[in-house]
Amino acid sequence: MTEERVCTYDPLIELMARFENVKAADTGANPFAGLTVEEKLKKHIIDGIKKNLEANIDEALQTYEPLAIINDILLDGMKTVGELFGAGKMQLPFVLQSAEVMKAAVRRLEPLMERVEGSEKGSILLATVAGDVHDIGKNLVDIILSNNGYRVVNIGIKQPINTILEKCREHQCQVIGLSGLLVKSTLIMRDNLIEMNNRGEHGTPVILGGAALTRGYVEEDLRAIYQGNVFYAQDAFEGLRLMGELCTDQISAPTAVLAKEEEDAPYQRVSSHRVGEVDPALYVWDGTLSDVARGVEPPVLPFYGARKFEKFDLFEIYKYINPVALWRGQWQFKKDPAMSNPEFNAWLEENVRPIFDRLKRDLARRLRPRVKWGYFWANSEGNDLIIWDESGEKERLRFTFPRQREGRRLCLSDFFRTQEEGPDVVGFSLVTVGTEISEYERGLFAGSDFQEYLYTHGMGVETAEALAEYWHLQMRKELKIDDQEPDETRLLFSAKYHGARYSFGYPACPNLEDQQKLFELLHPQDIGVEMTDEFMLSPEQSTSAIVVHHPEAKYFNVR
Repeated sequence: MTEERVCTYDPLIELMARFENVKAADTGANPFAGLTVEEKLKKHIIDGIKKNLEANIDEALQTYEPLAIINDILLDGMKTVGELFGAGKMQLPFVLQSAEVMKAAVRRLEPLMERVEGSEKGSILLATVAGDVHDIGKNLVDIILSNNGYRVVNIGIKQPINTILEKCREHQCQVIGLSGLLVKSTLIMRDNLIEMNNRGEHGTPVILGGAALTRGYVEEDLRAIYQGNVFYAQDAFEGLRLMGELCTDQISAPTAVLAKEEEDAPYQRVSSHRVGEVDPALYVWDGTLSDVARGVEPPVLPFYGARKFEKFDLFEIYKYINPVALWRGQWQFKKDPAMSNPEFNAWLEENVRPIFDRLKRDLARRLRPRVKWGYFWANSEGNDLIIWDESGEKERLRFTFPRQREGRRLCLSDFFRTQEEGPDVVGFSLVTVGTEISEYERGLFAGSDFQEYLYTHGMGVETAEALAEYWHLQMRKELKIDDQEPDETRLLFSAKYHGARYSFGYPACPNLEDQQKLFELLHPQDIGVEMTDEFMLSPEQSTSAIVVHHPEAKYFNVR
């Protein structure tokens, strides 16, 4: 009788690890044949080709000084890259590939150069504002500016105004660039500008960027507050343009910039309670309920309290990644204006899906999916959702949600029964893919592997979203409301199912401070998730939700 042997590791993941960094050999023709050395170096930059870069730099050094190679040849190539990107003829990942080559070229030339005062085009201090853990946008600005001749001092995430100003003075930076992803960060930016006024530091121009910002908020509301110059940059290349103007004293008057924007594309006006803030009056119940159906029978409570789960088949989770959100959103592959939609979809399948498939294999050892979830007795009371203890008799805590001012007058609490109607059930979840992926992407950025940094960051974020989608499905099964599941996974991304999940900080429940109450219920620290001072989740690749069983529950905006 043969001895039974037990495999104690995942053979597939182990096999993939052996080939983690293996790429196919390039057997194509020489792309540099017949080109001058200047043309060769520009082609290296524009096409993102690293092969033979040092040999061609050495050839150029026979004719040019190192600084001239950077300023007159390589930066001209980066200028072309920017023009191609602006015209929609170059995708962001390929821009980053060009930046990698630029970085490698500068690294080769720097030891041969004497430091010349004034050789840099300008300088900027970059920071993600206090409480915000998101840095992908700021780091993309760093990549673009530093590879276009600017000195960038990037001091990282969660930076208070004291540190920002201290480091700006220490490094003698001409401009401050502030970044942040969520609504709370836009309010911190405002407070930072007020503090700079109070300290007499308003002589430094400030560039602001981030997903929650609008041009109108910056160019009207914040310009009215800040006694110096403040500008909005929609992306890294607008930041590059602004730096070019600021550092050569060619910047237009802020009012002129605003007037032109209004002519070209009127921005969305922000109300008196500022961008992203919800009017406090919307949280006060005036006695009016929405037309949401009452008397809906709640599910049987699967269990009371919180549980955790950590043993996942990662390749099953990958099935729930939304390729549109990843490829077009996170990775920013955009359609060439000359392409039809079918042509662009075919291009994505041919060129982007192989990247996606490779990363699923390469990152399998770095993603650590974990979930904390639970169910609780609940009832509504006006705009409030009351969470009861296990007996259903003692109040543990309550959430207060805003109500639409007009229309259906929806409020998230309306999807639950009142005490008079009987007990109800609510679910909560928090998912993460761990700190390991964040640490790995930071290493890629530090090592100037910019394209892989973008890909890895996007995969981490969207795998966390996929895990949230997957676990919501498991919760619908536990609640026995999986009676409307779509036949195709892609329809899950349109919420084509029974009930809904709402994340704190988003339209229906915009108060990010409610994360604190969720932490009291789920205690997700035991799966490695912490909360920042500004109520954001860390690691960044994490997401939380309130899970609602009511059949009419769908996404809505309270503004």
